[in-house]
Amino acid sequence: MKRYLVRRIGLSLLTLLGIVMLVFVVSRVLPGDAAALRAGPYADEARIEQVRQQFGLDRPLPEQFVDHVSSVARFDLGVSTRTNQPVRDELLARLPASLELGAFAVLLACAIGLPLGIVAAVRRNRPVDLLVRGFAVLGSSMALFWLGLLLLYFGFFRLGWFPGPVDRLPIGTAAPPTVTGFFTVDAVLAGDLGLALTALHYLALPVLTLGLVLAAPILKMVRGAMCDTLDADYVRTARSVGLPGRTWVLTDGFRNALLPVVTAIGIVFGYLLGGNIIVEFIYSWPGIGRYAYQAIQSNDLQALQGFVILVGVLYVTLNLVIDLLYTRIDPRVRLGGKVGA
Repeated sequence: MKRYLVRRIGLSLLTLLGIVMLVFVVSRVLPGDAAALRAGPYADEARIEQVRQQFGLDRPLPEQFVDHVSSVARFDLGVSTRTNQPVRDELLARLPASLELGAFAVLLACAIGLPLGIVAAVRRNRPVDLLVRGFAVLGSSMALFWLGLLLLYFGFFRLGWFPGPVDRLPIGTAAPPTVTGFFTVDAVLAGDLGLALTALHYLALPVLTLGLVLAAPILKMVRGAMCDTLDADYVRTARSVGLPGRTWVLTDGFRNALLPVVTAIGIVFGYLLGGNIIVEFIYSWPGIGRYAYQAIQSNDLQALQGFVILVGVLYVTLNLVIDLLYTRIDPRVRLGGKVGA
């Protein structure tokens, strides 16, 4: 187990180094002067030259790269040119909002995709299967911004069932004492169930937007994996000897289809870490996605680099956790990397 863990951590570190290198290269080949972007649109040549020397942009690229890697290793992501605040602090302050949104969206997507995928596989090629597959196609082809605007229009403007796109809580409402950074969890820990319900109410529309779209890939993965598993000989044998449906569907079928399902859930959650920029913008959600959108608008290269690096770290960590889960879910996955031996 230790050898496997060391190898996976080593590969993860190499992946992170590749991400850091890619960010460095892209930031140097982008059109425009990096020093001029950092100095701002109204800086004169003297100010631009001062910024170039301050950030070491006048030094050879190898030296700049070494400084870049050492700064990232210390988790020093520089200072935002838009807010003049450390990028690391701003990202960490907004990260819990994005994680809370992503966690609830994944839970909703799983609550929709897992049972529908199982039902579609068991009732293959029957009317319920066709309806479920139609939902999957609709969800896969639906644009996030269109669904978000549609839900916002009917849920808030027309019906008034949900709060408007303002923040995580009503304006003027104090946040619960910070423990996890998740307002719903922190409010429960503080014993304020009313505040927890309010936080859930403000989460509802953005979570619904993401959850409905992301349920489609989970549904399709579950259905495909379950169809393959239900065609296996051991499931056919279980059915032929008269075992109850719960046994051969859930114990024999779904349990042996977990590997691709866990992979799909991990990919979906990884996508949410950096791909929910549109949803956070539509609902004014104060997460790292909205922070990245504001950085793009203001040409804040330092903030954008920090966002990409943070998402890369989170995604690599998530993949490492999924790889370790494989060894617990399926005993055929050997620590040495061999399957089914």
